[in-house]
Amino acid sequence: MINVEHLTKRFGRFTAARDISFTVKEGEVFAFLGPNGSGKTTTMKSIVGLNVPSSGRVLVNGLDVLRYPKETRQFISYLPQRVVFPENLTAREVIHFYCKLRRLPPERGDEVLDKARFNGFSDKFIGEFSGGMVQRLGLAVISLPDTSILLLDEPTANLDPQGVKRFREFVLNQKENGKTIVFSTHLLAEAEQLADRAGIFVNGRLVAEETIENLRQTHRAQNTIEDVYLHYVGANQDE
Repeated sequence: MINVEHLTKRFGRFTAARDISFTVKEGEVFAFLGPNGSGKTTTMKSIVGLNVPSSGRVLVNGLDVLRYPKETRQFISYLPQRVVFPENLTAREVIHFYCKLRRLPPERGDEVLDKARFNGFSDKFIGEFSGGMVQRLGLAVISLPDTSILLLDEPTANLDPQGVKRFREFVLNQKENGKTIVFSTHLLAEAEQLADRAGIFVNGRLVAEETIENLRQTHRAQNTIEDVYLHYVGANQDE
């Protein structure tokens, strides 16, 4: 489904991603874990095609993302780390705009707003929304097209506990529908509860890629996934 092969991305003298390779299988939920500046967003943007690798390549459904950008983007819905919508539009207007952009009927937008539980908020201006509500609207937008892959960069940022609960429901529902989901997070509980596998990023490198259970089994001295995570971060932070 997604193959990242020896991805390296440099910005001038700074190397944001270093020789990263991994595979995400069809129907899998894969979590990116790592501190700020560890390469998670750079890698995710490379999968979408927003970053041009300095070396290596990314394949989506067997197609090279750089050689076939239009074709590969048909498979992907992407939620960036910072979601911004015009403050003078309502949630309904934003959704219907993206319906037109994706050539979807307006009814699809109303359906998504209903599933996202925007009742009472659909006709409010974005300028009146909290950060969590904007993030929820972003999740609604990426739900519009029936794409097979969802890429979510820090999707629980700004969400309150109720919003996090709804996000978990969203991911589990999408997985039940056969979607492939890649998300990055600082909330390790999200990886434990939602992910089939996790990749741990430190200093632009992918230092571990395993199932949550295998990570625990391999590092039995660490009792929780938080302990495993901190073990990898501490061991690689000074490289």
